[in-house]
Amino acid sequence: MLFRKDIEPCCAYCKHGDSLTDEQVACIKLGIVPTYSSCPKFRYDPLKRKPERPRKMAKTEEDESVFRL
Repeated sequence: MLFRKDIEPCCAYCKHGDSLTDEQVACIKLGIVPTYSSCPKFRYDPLKRKPERPRKMAKTEEDESVFRL
């Protein structure tokens, strides 16, 4: 998911921006801008993207019996 081609532009993961806070990004091209804005100079940097945390597996009695020896 991090390297897909159809990524929606967002200053939070642009090559030209550095995150200041959760709501602001310091952009080389535009200065301080909102995190979820974008401009025509957007260049995707996959290393700045934070993936969603995986969901925890729900525990049931059936699951526990499957893992017993």
